[in-house]
Amino acid sequence: MPRERVLLIEDDPSIVAGLELNLSLEGYEVVTAADGERGYQLAAEREPDLILLDIMLPGMNGLEVLRRLRTIDAHVPVLILTARGEEADKVLGLTLGADDYISKPFNLAELLARINASLRRQRLRGSGEQVIAEFGDVSVDLDRHLVRRGGKDVPMTAREFALLAYFVRNPERAITRDTLLAEVWQTDYLTQRTIDNFIGRLRAKFEPDPDRPRHFLTIRGVGYRFEPDA
Repeated sequence: MPRERVLLIEDDPSIVAGLELNLSLEGYEVVTAADGERGYQLAAEREPDLILLDIMLPGMNGLEVLRRLRTIDAHVPVLILTARGEEADKVLGLTLGADDYISKPFNLAELLARINASLRRQRLRGSGEQVIAEFGDVSVDLDRHLVRRGGKDVPMTAREFALLAYFVRNPERAITRDTLLAEVWQTDYLTQRTIDNFIGRLRAKFEPDPDRPRHFLTIRGVGYRFEPDA
């Protein structure tokens, strides 16, 4: 089986050296670029399975790389690397199509877990197999639109199921409210409060303690993240 290819677009030599070594040890093929122009070129030429993209790059910055990248490849997972406190960049990156973000300085084990989760989601999308997801005592059959908790059917509206299905297909990923409006409601005319209300419904139906959610988590300044294994 061919190794999965990770493209690292980063201009800090020490970060590049450390990640190149550790990703190689994890079994990935690693391709690197030290500036945005070269990174975009390699993304088009080498067809990576996942991209790690720094925002602060010489020349073309990471957000512009991401914007252009999504015009040629809408599906390759992109994890953006940001400095702590760059909340606006995180939100904009997710809005432009990044799959997740991690703040510098980052924990290597956390980064590797995020990479594995993103690639796992990508494999699932490409498999075409029936998806039955489980979290806690809940099972979700996406093909038959059935949801059970503790073995009992859970009644859901079409929109509630669509939102739940989107989270199930995108676990462990930070998702903005704007993205949920665009992907689930397919509109930008509703307010973000609509999302918050529906998240409250999912928590009421599926969280052991809705006031202390374990699965449908609020990411301050960004949106939400679904954690199936919490």
